[in-house]
Amino acid sequence: MEARRRFPPPSSSTSSPPSNVPRRPSPAVSHSRPTLTPAGGCIQASDALPLPIRHTNLLFSILFVGSIVFLMRRWRKKVRQSIPLHVIDLSELVSIVSAVASLIYLLSFFGIAFVQSIISSNEDEADDFLPARPASDSKMSAVSSPPAEPAAPMLAGRDDEEIIASVVAGNTPSYSLESALGDCLRAAAIRREALRRTTGRGLDGLPLEGFDYASILGQCCEMPVGYVQLPVGIAGPLILDGREYYVPMATTEGCLVASTNRGCKAIAACGGAASVVFRDAMTRAPAVRFPTAARAAELKFFLEEPDNFDTLCVVFNRSSRFARLQNIQCALAGRNLYIRFSCSTGDAMGMNMVSKGVQNVLDYLQNDFPDMDVISISGNFCSDKKPSAVNWIQGRGKSVVCEAVIKEDVVKKVLKTTVSALVELNTIKNLAGSAVAGSLGGFNAHASNLVSAIFIATGQDPAQNVESSHCITMMEAVNDGKDLHVSVTMPSIEVGTIGGGTQLASQSACLDLLGVKGSCMESPGANARLLATIVAGTVLAGELSLMSALAAGHLVRSHMKYNRSCKDVSEAAPSSIMTAKLADSEQ
Repeated sequence: MEARRRFPPPSSSTSSPPSNVPRRPSPAVSHSRPTLTPAGGCIQASDALPLPIRHTNLLFSILFVGSIVFLMRRWRKKVRQSIPLHVIDLSELVSIVSAVASLIYLLSFFGIAFVQSIISSNEDEADDFLPARPASDSKMSAVSSPPAEPAAPMLAGRDDEEIIASVVAGNTPSYSLESALGDCLRAAAIRREALRRTTGRGLDGLPLEGFDYASILGQCCEMPVGYVQLPVGIAGPLILDGREYYVPMATTEGCLVASTNRGCKAIAACGGAASVVFRDAMTRAPAVRFPTAARAAELKFFLEEPDNFDTLCVVFNRSSRFARLQNIQCALAGRNLYIRFSCSTGDAMGMNMVSKGVQNVLDYLQNDFPDMDVISISGNFCSDKKPSAVNWIQGRGKSVVCEAVIKEDVVKKVLKTTVSALVELNTIKNLAGSAVAGSLGGFNAHASNLVSAIFIATGQDPAQNVESSHCITMMEAVNDGKDLHVSVTMPSIEVGTIGGGTQLASQSACLDLLGVKGSCMESPGANARLLATIVAGTVLAGELSLMSALAAGHLVRSHMKYNRSCKDVSEAAPSSIMTAKLADSEQ
C-alpha cells in the first residue's frame, strides 16, 4: 500500500529557491519570496559535470598529484637556496590553487557521496512505503513518537522446540527469527515448522535446504520458509546486432523454449536481427493537492517553465550518481496535480532511484508552495505494474524496436508456412483482433510469455511484465513479396542488471550467460539497455515461431503431443527429449 504523505507548511526560516533562476510569478501570492538555498542541503558539484564521472575523477586526481609534486620540488629547491617559502611566483600560485581545488573536489565527491550512499543504501526499498516525518515533528521525536515494539529476546541459546513453541504461542514474532538467531537457514526451518503446526498443513514438496537465505535478508523476501524450483531452458543462439546470445528462460510451459528456439534458428539463417533503443527513462508520478484548482495549475505552469527545469534537474540529480532528470509532465484533475518525472537510471531498473529524486524535488517545491499537500509519492500516472496508455504511448524504462528480414525459403523450410499467410494472419489476429478486443498494448501473439520467462530467469520484477509486455508485432512482404519483414516495437521494457533479484546466485548466473551481469563502468546503463534488446529479440523469435505454427495449423497438434502431463516416470525422459526437438520435428 502506498503511504499517504503530509507536509506541513515550512517556517519562515525555511530556505527557498535561488533568486538567480527565473520563476513564473504566483498570481495568488503578491509578496516577494526571500532568496534562499534549495531544500535538502548543498548541491554536489558532480551533479552537473560535462564529462563522465570516471574521467572527471581521473582528471582531478592527476591535477592534485601533479600540483603536490611540483610544489614539493620547488620548495625543496628554495630550502637548499635559503629562499623564503612564502615568496611564490605565478607557477607556484597556480599549483597551490590547483591542489586546493582538486582536493575540495575529491573530498566532496568521494567523501560526501560515499557517506550519502551508506546512509541511504538501506532505505531504498522503504522509500515507496514509509511516510516521512514532518519537519516540525523532528524536534519532538523523542517525546511524541509511538513507543517502539519490544525487541525479540535472544534465542540463539535455546533449542528449536522451545523457539517453535514460542512462535506458535505468539510470544516471539516470526519476522524477528533471523536477527534473534543469527542463522537464516535455522530461522527458515523454525518458521516453517511453526507454520505447519499453526495451519495443520505440511510443506513437504517445498524444498528448504540448498538455498542461501542470507542473500535475500533485508532486500528480496521476508519470512522465507523455502524456495520454489523452476526449470530454466536455453533458446538460441539468437543472432542480434551481430552477436550471439543464448537466452535463459524460466518457465513451466511446454513448447515455449523449443518454439522460441525455432524462431532463433529462422532469424540466424537470415543473418540475424537488428535492434535500437530509442528511449531510456524510468518514471515516477506523485500526486499532490492544493486548496484550489487555480493554485494547482500554478504549480503545473511552474514545472513546465523551461527556465525552471535546470534548477529542478540539479535538485533531482543530487539523489544519485546515475539518476539524471530528463522530463517533467503534468496532468491536472481538479485541484489534484499529477507530476510525471522521467529520468535515466544507469544499469538499475531505477524505481527507488527515481523515487528518491522525486522526494528531493517535492521537498524543494514545498518552500515555494507551502500549501501543497503531497497525497502520495506515486499517483498511478507513472504507471507501474498496470497497463496504461501513457506507458504505451510515451514509454517507460527502455523503449526498443527489433526487426529482421526472413527469406522466403527459410519461411517455407524452417517455419513451414508462407509469407502471404503470415502477413494476413498478423493483420487479422494481432492488429484487427486486438483492436476488436479493445487491447491496450497487446497487438502481439504472446510477448508476455517471453518477457516473463526472461524476467524470472534474470531476477527482474515479474510484476513489471504487465507494462514490459506492451508490444506491437508488424509483418510485411518485402523484396517483391518474396521475403518477410517482421518487427516488434516494445515501448516500456523495465529491466536492470544490478539491484533486487539480480544479485542472487541463479539469476546472476543467467545474467552472466548473456554478458550483462552487474554495472557497466565504461558506459553506465549499457548493460541494462543490452538486456532490453535481448528481451525484444527473444520476443521477435517467439512471435515469429508461434505465428508460423498458427498459420500452418500446428499449434494444437504440437501442444497435445509435447505439452501433456506424464505420470509415468519412465516416459518422462523421452517426452522431454521430444519437446526439446520440437523445432526440428516441425521441419
